[in-house]
Amino acid sequence: MQTMHRGKLAFTLVEIMIVVAIIGLLAGLAIPNLLKARARAQTKVCIDNLRIIDTAKQQWALEHRAAPNSTPATSDIQPYMGRNTTGILPTCPADSFQTFATSYAINDVGTAPSCLIDTNHVLGAP
Repeated sequence: MQTMHRGKLAFTLVEIMIVVAIIGLLAGLAIPNLLKARARAQTKVCIDNLRIIDTAKQQWALEHRAAPNSTPATSDIQPYMGRNTTGILPTCPADSFQTFATSYAINDVGTAPSCLIDTNHVLGAP
């Protein structure tokens, strides 16, 4: 509602407080869902990165006839990580350092690579 106050239209304090309360309620409902969606997206990116690392490791092992217990270095799998010869080593989106060495462990050829960050976000736990 608008009231006349010296010839000007204005909102009352109660109306403004109601609008602020509704915005606060909507934000209170939206923010937790946004955080959950962000965590799910980080989990999916991390799992995809692990899949890419494993594929690169397997390609390296096939080309070099490596034994299942041999462990490739990052420089060994890097050419298999992208479309060019240098390749880009991925980082876990939950890693605050944003480096491959602090994000993932390559492991040996017979073992799947693993994420070095909190395992709850990779397993999809809330």
